[in-house]
Amino acid sequence: MRLRDKVVLITGAGSGMGRLAALTFAREGARVAAVDVAAEGGEETAARIARDGGDALFVRADVSKEGDVRAMVRRTVERFGRLDVLYNNAGIFPEQDGSVVDVEEAVWDQVMAVNLKGIYLCCKHGIPELLRGGGGSIINVASFVALVGCTVPQDAYTASKGGVLALTKSLAVQFGPRGIRTNAIAPGPIETPLLTSWLLNNPEARKRRLDRIPMGRFGRPDDIVSMALYLASDESTWVNGSVMVVDGGITSNYF
Repeated sequence: MRLRDKVVLITGAGSGMGRLAALTFAREGARVAAVDVAAEGGEETAARIARDGGDALFVRADVSKEGDVRAMVRRTVERFGRLDVLYNNAGIFPEQDGSVVDVEEAVWDQVMAVNLKGIYLCCKHGIPELLRGGGGSIINVASFVALVGCTVPQDAYTASKGGVLALTKSLAVQFGPRGIRTNAIAPGPIETPLLTSWLLNNPEARKRRLDRIPMGRFGRPDDIVSMALYLASDESTWVNGSVMVVDGGITSNYF
């Protein structure tokens, strides 16, 4: 097992890539704190792990609220004794996002609060526990849109994910000497409920994006979780400050 006895905290674990990561990590031997703002989804994730013989704890938390984040880390450590991996997966991608000249301030603030402030808070309270355990791995989920421009803008989301990349680099330099490696995953378009619920059910929008991907398909959640599994495991002990682009080649496509 690649994660035997490691304690992993995963935000946004109630659905999509977060749930798949929780289930996959548990099968690889991890003890999992499954965190989500939606209790029903998070409880189901933890219950599925338990049914499969794994060890999981569900914690309801809004990552944009410091009190929630402080409590989720404390509960994780109280239950499992330590923290080895912090997987900052939670994020939002609202349909109301668009160009800076159009997007409402409330939408901008909401995206920043979850996608960027949330990672700041999780790291603020998670890093001290990683240090107490002698080090570990932080995995931040960014996006390919932080690396390239887009003619169909989603500027709040793009800016938030650019901030994630910058923060990842800073943490890698600060805490690498103390045994914590910090890396980001930049997924391309992934077929998750977050994306398919409003974007990919539009045939024109779907084709426009699919035509840009040299591999000829959208990503699947397991494409990203496989990379996250590598970064959580001891196989990546000299990987620090990296942006792992998993996008089917979309950021390499000029035309």
